[in-house]
Amino acid sequence: MGSNFANDLAGMDTLTLDQAVGIHLQSNHYPPVPLSMVQPCVDAIIAVNDWRADENIELPNGITYKGSPTAPAWAIVEQHHLDAWVSIDE
Repeated sequence: MGSNFANDLAGMDTLTLDQAVGIHLQSNHYPPVPLSMVQPCVDAIIAVNDWRADENIELPNGITYKGSPTAPAWAIVEQHHLDAWVSIDE
């Protein structure tokens, strides 16, 4: 059901990408993902869609990925279930 909701959010013309991702992070995850992750998620979506999946994305203060303050775009997309916003198959 979460992926269906994400697909619905991704297809809504009335929401910005930031708004849709924020709703997804708060509604489709338990516990909800902090809204401070919206920008890194948006940056990761853009990077993956631009074929830059290995690009490191800066994480908010206090959030780390395997001990690092950055994470590869593909990992952010995968771990936050952002496939609905990715327009390439890989």
